[in-house]
Amino acid sequence: MLVLWCPDWPVVAAGAAAGIPANLPAAVFTGNRVIACSAVAAARGVRRGMRRREAQAKCPEIAVLGADASRDARLFEPVAAAVEELVVGVEVVRPGLVAVPADGAAGYFGGEAELVELLVDHVSASAGVECQVGVADGLFAGTLAAHRSVLVERGSAAGFLAGLDIGELNRPGAERGELVDLLRRLGLRTLGAFAALAERDVTSRFGAEGLLAHRLARGRSERPPHRRRPPPELSVTENFDPPLERIDAAAFMARTLASRLHAGLAGRGYACTRLGIHATTESGEELTRVWRCAEPLTPQGIADRVRWQFEGWLRTGEGIRPASGVTTLRLEPEETVAGTSLQLGLWRGGGSALGAVVSEEQVLATEKAGRALVRVQGLLGPDAVFTAELGGGRGPAERVRLVPWGERPAPLPGHDAPWPGRLPAPAPATVFTRGISARIADSAGRPVGVTRRFGLTGSPSEVRLDGGGARPVLDWAGPWVAAGRWWSPDDPGPRVRLQALLGGDGTGRPEVAVLLLGTGQENPLWTVEGKYD
Repeated sequence: MLVLWCPDWPVVAAGAAAGIPANLPAAVFTGNRVIACSAVAAARGVRRGMRRREAQAKCPEIAVLGADASRDARLFEPVAAAVEELVVGVEVVRPGLVAVPADGAAGYFGGEAELVELLVDHVSASAGVECQVGVADGLFAGTLAAHRSVLVERGSAAGFLAGLDIGELNRPGAERGELVDLLRRLGLRTLGAFAALAERDVTSRFGAEGLLAHRLARGRSERPPHRRRPPPELSVTENFDPPLERIDAAAFMARTLASRLHAGLAGRGYACTRLGIHATTESGEELTRVWRCAEPLTPQGIADRVRWQFEGWLRTGEGIRPASGVTTLRLEPEETVAGTSLQLGLWRGGGSALGAVVSEEQVLATEKAGRALVRVQGLLGPDAVFTAELGGGRGPAERVRLVPWGERPAPLPGHDAPWPGRLPAPAPATVFTRGISARIADSAGRPVGVTRRFGLTGSPSEVRLDGGGARPVLDWAGPWVAAGRWWSPDDPGPRVRLQALLGGDGTGRPEVAVLLLGTGQENPLWTVEGKYD
């Protein structure tokens, strides 16, 4: 994380608004206490937290300024904009402090040191303010590195923080004065001494606030950065006279607009992953469609989606298609990522995410299939094509989640939880939407149920399928028990799963491996949930 810090920003902003020269001592007060002071005032002995009378005693000519958060934010916007001209993904932590991911920009400008030097010069020339830059793992370590103009090596944040005073935890916007005082009384004078404590002991003694401070002292991140949204002028708009009523004319204009949109995004270091296509017809109808894209869009990809969208609009039946031609077309990047995401391999094919060799024919076939699915989305809507993603759950059907094609799958909370009772691998190749009713019997012909300790009342010997006859059980494994809403009176009871290898039924049907699901306890209802290949 690269952090750019403008020292004493409240004083700089207040002095600029009041017209006070930078060479005069000044301080910002809240509740008659100093919250920020200029370097000139600090040289006279003024410190943050000092009472107003004491500060004026040390520096009688000090300019007394009031705090104004909106003023500070308003005057800091040119600084953030100057940083954003060079680096993508700016996060304004607070007025006077911005953070950005360092990897992409450092690789583009030739290294972190070169990026820092260029950024300091650019901010000074564009915004006319002095700044300091630091680079470290995480926002907290990066902020302290910026205060010292240090570039911390990757993975060395904990060592950099270890020797710093424990009072660094008490920062503007995250006041931890009481916690810091308590840690000092306990003899913990440095961040390293605090970080050496066990996390369990810190949590039990200091609670959630102490745990967060402990993470920061260890060089961990408090939260991921919140990216600034791209400015609205990145969208492109074109008016048509006469109106567009033919697909070939729309395709021609789409290439021009796509090139303009892509050039504007690339000039700011962005790439589009979610494209909004907005059209207005001559009769005042407003047509809108948002395209989700699995990968950042190229100019050709943008043009294809506009053309496909016009095909979907202009080739529909009467009563659905627009009543007149399109007079205005606007392309708007609804979602963007850093432009480095567009860096593709030099050769097409040659490898895959799993390390397997992939031929050029396979790559082209994959791209062709993706374009076909995107075209279906254009005709039927973005929620008409789905891909399956595995998530949390105990049974195979519970773990499958459908994600619209092109949308980046995000894991749901608890996807990596232990899930006691989860069916072990391998999962069945086929999972039935509606289970096939079955009856399990032991060697004596008695129904197999579930005991109070969630075992089976007998060894499965025969499975009789609904409409499929009886089949012998050649082998079986389980049971795997999953207790669901046991506190609810409507809960039918625990769910028990068995894997069974069934023999032929004497009519020529081969052996088959199935997954059996039993619901209830005393007289469970058995169904075939899935089938293995």
